[in-house]
Parts: sequence; structure tokens; C-alpha cells
Amino acid sequence: MGDHEARGDDFEKKAEKKLSGWGLFGNKHEDAADLFDKAANSFKLAKNWNRAAAVYIKIANCHLKGDSKHEAASAYVEAANCYKKFSPQEAAQALNQAVNLFLELDIGEIYQQEQDLEKATDYLERAADLFDSEGQSSQSNTIKQKVAEISAQLEQYPKATEIFEAIARQSINNNLLKYSVRGILLNAGICQLCRGDPVAITNSLERYQPFAILQEIDPTFSGTREYKLLAPRDVFHLASKVNEYILQDLAAAMDEGDIAKFTDAIKEFDSMTRLDPWKTTLLLRAKNELKKKEDEDDLT
Repeated sequence: MGDHEARGDDFEKKAEKKLSGWGLFGNKHEDAADLFDKAANSFKLAKNWNRAAAVYIKIANCHLKGDSKHEAASAYVEAANCYKKFSPQEAAQALNQAVNLFLELDIGEIYQQEQDLEKATDYLERAADLFDSEGQSSQSNTIKQKVAEISAQLEQYPKATEIFEAIARQSINNNLLKYSVRGILLNAGICQLCRGDPVAITNSLERYQPFAILQEIDPTFSGTREYKLLAPRDVFHLASKVNEYILQDLAAAMDEGDIAKFTDAIKEFDSMTRLDPWKTTLLLRAKNELKKKEDEDDLT
């Protein structure tokens, strides 16, 4: 362990020297972060968690100097993992720093490549696990919802649906969170629609009818616009009043292969409850899946 700690000291000194220099060539903050990372790994091998955590904080500061929020947040998560070995309070503080940075990120603008999105979900899931271990379910659910959104963006729809439904189940008994449940359930339903698999969608809707899972989670869900956007018409017992409902049924439109009805349902819902960019993107994907099937049918 002594050798590892000595190497850690050496790398840390080199990093500090790099930061104190002029940095005429290259980026001194990036170079210092690389050296600090080697120091942190050495301290971890020496099981000197205090030194390792402190160095990860320095790494985060280097990345913030370079306006690299994702890397800074990742360093805070690493620091939290080290702090957890000896100081839960400091672990929570580092984790809060990481989460704040992660939530500031505009996924659509910053993460252009799939591998970056995968990396983001990895760090976010680790952060959520740490919050869960500290009994901070509200913070954990906020992060998990971001994981679900990214997973859906990566077309990992079953994973996203599972996460959204789990969050809804946990939130319904929380007086502060229960009013967000209908939006979370809508997200879960949209993920199912994006799969574009008639069998999978039918199985899902049968599982929900009359939205059994959703009703179990939130008994008030059947009276919401979100429910009416997703639910098949035949679950509404007052068929004569169907035109009074705010929205047409997306699932029925997809089942019928009716693109016009699908589009009208989205427009009508959006006129009453503005769709955010994430929902808009996924609903467009679902519409494109419907269009593909229509084109395939035209060829047969």
C-alpha cells in the first residue's frame, strides 16, 4: 500500500505543478485532471479513501474550469463513492453536486453521440443508487426519471417503461409527488407506443385494460387527458360521448393504421397540454413506425 500511496503523492504533485504553470501548450486543466485521476486511482489502491475523495474533488474543479459539466459530475460521483467509505455526510454533499450538474445538462444539445448517452445513464444510475442507500427517494426518483428519458432516447423502450412505472408506484403514496404520477404514466405509455410492435402494444394495452396497472398505481388516472390520449376507445363505457373527450386514442389509431387520426390526437392534446420536446420526439418516432407499416402494406 505504501508504494501505491507514494505514486499517488507523486501524481498529485505533478498535477498541482501543471496547474501552477502558464499552460502555453495544450489545456493545463485537462492535463492536470488526467494526472489527478492517476493519483486518485493510486490512493484507492492504497485504500486511502480520504485522499482519493479529495483528489476527485480537484478533478471536478479542473473540469469545471474547462466547462465540462459531464466530466465534473462524474468526478463528484467518484468522490461520493470514496466518501461513503468513511463519511456519509460528505458523500451526500458530493452527490448533490453531481446531481445538480447532471440535471443542468441539456441532453439534446450536449450528448450527440450514443456512447455519451450510455455513459450518462451509467453515472446517473450510480448516483440514484447512492441516494437510495441514503434513504433519499425523492432525489433518487428525479435522477431515475432522467435515466428513463435517456433510455427511451436510445430506443431502450422496455427499460424506460419499467423505470417510469416503478417511479409512479413509489410516488403515488407521497403527498408531494403523487400529482406528477399521471405525467409519468403518460411517458410509460408513449414508450410502449414507440416500440411499433402491434403484438407488444396489444399485450401492453391488455395489461393496462382497463388500465389495470395504471389504475392500481393511480385510481384517478382514468379521468385524465393523459389516459384518454393513450387508452383504446372501447375502454370508455360511454361510447356515445366519445366526441366529448379531449383526445382521440393513439393506441387505437396505431392499431387501425390511421396516421391522420394519430396526428389529430397529438395536435388536440398539445393544444390543451403542451407537449415537451422529449414527448414530441418519441411521438414522432411512433408516428414514423406507423408510416413504415403503411408503406409496407402498400407494397403488398
